Amino acid sequence: MQFDAIQALVDADMDAVDGTISDRLRSDVVLINQLGQYIVSNGGKRLRPRLVLLAAGAAGYGGRAHIPLAAVIEFIHTATLLHDDVVDASDMRRGQRTANALWGNEAAVLVGDFLYSRSFEMMVEIGSMRVMEILSHTTNTIAEGEVMQLLNIHDADTTEERYLDIIRSKTAKLFEAAVRLGGVLAGVDEATERALARYGMHLGTAFQVIDDVLDYSAEAGEMGKNVGDDLAEGKPTLPLIHVIQQGEAADAAIMREAIEQGGVERVDAVTEILERTGAIEYARTQARAEADLALAELDVLPGGPYRDALAGLADVAVNRTA
Repeated sequence: MQFDAIQALVDADMDAVDGTISDRLRSDVVLINQLGQYIVSNGGKRLRPRLVLLAAGAAGYGGRAHIPLAAVIEFIHTATLLHDDVVDASDMRRGQRTANALWGNEAAVLVGDFLYSRSFEMMVEIGSMRVMEILSHTTNTIAEGEVMQLLNIHDADTTEERYLDIIRSKTAKLFEAAVRLGGVLAGVDEATERALARYGMHLGTAFQVIDDVLDYSAEAGEMGKNVGDDLAEGKPTLPLIHVIQQGEAADAAIMREAIEQGGVERVDAVTEILERTGAIEYARTQARAEADLALAELDVLPGGPYRDALAGLADVAVNRTA
């Protein structure tokens, strides 16, 4: 199933989600309105809120609570992006200047806090303790993942296992929550809820591995960010880790130096090594394996267009170029 068809399946609901986002972003503080609208209007594919809508549809939900819940997921995601860009000193995201580059770090962090607090207001309005339980645990895990990543910056001894722990906490946990919550709204049984959660976790892991691959294999215009950003920040991502652990000593030494010192001066040499040694293909294979694990979890759902869309997203996650 192509992404255009997946989008079309929930376009009407996404219009309602976008309306909710715009409405709940309003504040008496002008800067919050300006910065919040700037970030949300550059929201990309809105993949995470779409997962709420698709999972709810696949599980047979017939109510309307999935609309504000999808908006909550997008608010949480946007808040993490605001904070990430400050920590990473990023000046580009999705082809646009980052909020911190335009308004400063202080404003970006504080508006991120506003989005977090607004999302919790909306959770309370939904009136489900189970929803509150899942999302409070999710935001805590994401914060832990962000701290774990910070501790691993410039650490060339980061293992593949530790890398996966970080991305499962920092990125995949929100995918997991989005899909799980669609099932919770529909009142699925515990086994189905757990299967939906595992689907989201594997999908999110595949998505992030490919995101890290694209840092070395896509044009900046396609990615909407600067090629080599991860290298500049000294992030030990899967392709580099694979060369350090499995490559020739000379190649591994270059990777170690690139991680430990950061900067983009070595990006061409690093990219050449990653391609020559098969590290890029190795990472893509690992992402495909995660996507296949995600697909297997969908057996708990009845057949239909929503399940097909969730299956299609597993292919989209690993085949995308941006």
